[in-house]
Amino acid sequence: MSTSEKGGTTGQKRIPKSAFIFILFIALLGFFRVTQNPRFKSYRTIDVIQLVVSGAGFGVALTGLIFALQRPRR
Repeated sequence: MSTSEKGGTTGQKRIPKSAFIFILFIALLGFFRVTQNPRFKSYRTIDVIQLVVSGAGFGVALTGLIFALQRPRR
C-alpha cells in the first residue's frame, strides 16, 4: 500500500476544513435563532438533550448511508 507525503494512502479523499467550519457556522446560526425565541426559557433541559442526541444519531446514520453508497462494489 503506497502512502503520500502526508502519511495517508494515496486513494483517500480528504474533506477540507472549510467544510466543517461552514457546517458549524450554519449550526450556530440555527442555535442562535432558537435562543432568540421568547419561548426558549420554557424548554426543559431533558427535551433539549433528547433533540440533540436524536439529531446526532440521525447525522451519524445519514453519514454512514452516504459512505456505504460511495463504497466501490466488488
